[in-house]
Amino acid sequence: MHRLRPRSLLAAGALALSGLAGCYAPLKLTPSDAATVLSRQLLDAPDPSLPGPFAVKHLYYGSGTDRRRPEYRDSVSIRTDPVDASKLVDLRDAAKARNRYWGFSPKNFPRNGRVWYPDGPGPFPLVLVVHGNHDPEKFSDPGYEYLGTLLASRGYIVASVDENFLNGSIRQENDARAWLLLKHLEAWRRFNTTQGGPLFGRVDMDHVALMGHSRGGEAVAEAAAFNRLSHYPDDANVRFDFHFPIRAVIAIAPVDAQYTPADQQNPVENVNYMVFHGSHDGDVSSFTGLRQYQRVRFTDGAEHFKTAIYVYRANHGQWNTVWGPRDNGPRSNRMLDLRGLLPPEEQRQFARVYVSAFLDASLKGERRYLPLFRDHRVAGGWLPKTMYVTRFQESSFHPLATFQEDIDVTTGTARGVAMQGDSLATWREGGLKLRSRNGSQDNNAVWLGWNNRLAGADTTRRGPAAAYALTLPDSLLRSWEVDGRSSIDLSLAPTPDAPGPRRDPAAKPDSSRSGKGGGGARTRRPPAPKGEPKKEPMDLTVEVADAAGHVARLPLSRFGPVRRPLEAYVLRRRDREKTVFPTQYELVMQSYSIPLADFQAAAPDFDPRTLRRVRLVFDRTTAGTVVLDDVGIARMDPAFTRVEVPAE
Repeated sequence: MHRLRPRSLLAAGALALSGLAGCYAPLKLTPSDAATVLSRQLLDAPDPSLPGPFAVKHLYYGSGTDRRRPEYRDSVSIRTDPVDASKLVDLRDAAKARNRYWGFSPKNFPRNGRVWYPDGPGPFPLVLVVHGNHDPEKFSDPGYEYLGTLLASRGYIVASVDENFLNGSIRQENDARAWLLLKHLEAWRRFNTTQGGPLFGRVDMDHVALMGHSRGGEAVAEAAAFNRLSHYPDDANVRFDFHFPIRAVIAIAPVDAQYTPADQQNPVENVNYMVFHGSHDGDVSSFTGLRQYQRVRFTDGAEHFKTAIYVYRANHGQWNTVWGPRDNGPRSNRMLDLRGLLPPEEQRQFARVYVSAFLDASLKGERRYLPLFRDHRVAGGWLPKTMYVTRFQESSFHPLATFQEDIDVTTGTARGVAMQGDSLATWREGGLKLRSRNGSQDNNAVWLGWNNRLAGADTTRRGPAAAYALTLPDSLLRSWEVDGRSSIDLSLAPTPDAPGPRRDPAAKPDSSRSGKGGGGARTRRPPAPKGEPKKEPMDLTVEVADAAGHVARLPLSRFGPVRRPLEAYVLRRRDREKTVFPTQYELVMQSYSIPLADFQAAAPDFDPRTLRRVRLVFDRTTAGTVVLDDVGIARMDPAFTRVEVPAE
């Protein structure tokens, strides 16, 4: 977990109470501000964390013979047959002890689950929830009752799946966790068709979602991949025949690459995907779910979206009521600084809001919640007062530059796209790191650094603003049908670094100074000139130009917070913290979607159909460095940007 120093915690509270969870003053809206949001709730929809109209019923299904849990022995309403998982899990030396404790081996894994469902005829969408690794004797499956009861009241059938017998010292077992989820879905298909059963005809098996926490967060992605396959990737003698209509996947603080099918990274395709992670997670200490987010692909031409949310001061265990705040076990308070955590109910309030809204959007077609996944600020008072960073992409996105394809910094991803820098001190492409030592996001981006101040005795002198431009060919615009309904999408994160003042081109060369990039001075955090604040608010201008040379310019901050890195301190000992974590922040990008119609509203002569250049102009902050990724064009569903603008 990453714990705040008390001083940082007070600062975070003050920022949150200032009105915007994103720490920015409210913006004055005009009718053209399609993507602008305020701190107060703007969605024309009910709070998704409030109970719905249904009374909630509860039952258990399972073996009826469980040695350790009376609910799965004495209270099952539906008996299930065991499944043979012996080719997917290897208990090794622990097999005898584990089999003796549980009373079964991997040849006879039970299918146990606790179910919350609406008191109504249905059919209702089905949501399977699976826990991650924890003390196997402290059963994890009851810990999601707060979500199960809420969602059941809102018209979902929710099953918390028992995989406690896979917990403990086993490694590389997430393939078994994933496979077992799909075997539960097979049981659910039977529950729905068994006349006289308590769930007969109640289950909408065409609308299924999987949700997992920790190792379960990786397992749900593996299950979505296995669902499409005909054979087990690591042993083709094991045949698969699942093909369930899984429409949505939710990963809560997931691990990644605990299991790699056929020694490759797991691909997930054509489902809505949401992942969220706390900055103060003391178990999965980096936002490894960003790697799975990056691998999600939309290839079938249907409407899908993916979102990733970084929740400041949330930890690992409080998403589950059994696990609690001690991410490192009973002695956590000796190692972890627990003082900065969100209160447990506030952390779970975030989960209620986002999980409920995501499922309504994905399984029920409720479009009113879609803006929430682009920018958390539309939720206003629904969410706990902390800070958030949000990534977002939907299936109409066409990449101009993802910085993945080659080592040429002047060429983009799409054919014919060219990049050019102007007066940049830093311009380089490279891999993104996770906060934990040697951790990688498995993703590349471009670093752009600038300082508009000119070196010399007069510290107020400024040169032209640095800029970074992407030029688009005509053919691309025609094939993508770019027009006023399109948007420019990008992801960006500031870093703490800022280059020193750049050399004045009118001054004589100074042989004592040297450096890389477009100006000379080495990258550092320079002291602010006398009379200026130490840290300016971070912002920049997004400029577009059409074929006729008409230019339109808008501030990036109008479309989402442009926030400096959120420092997080997890360990009680600061010297240990710096040893374990090379940086005190996670580099998580904020996504921005900028409607071309907003540019046209700002400059009526600008023609989106002949867009030729997208330019980032670093004119709103004197010096800084940002990381940029996933620049592209989308034709976003208007529901993602539609908010009610308050009357003046």
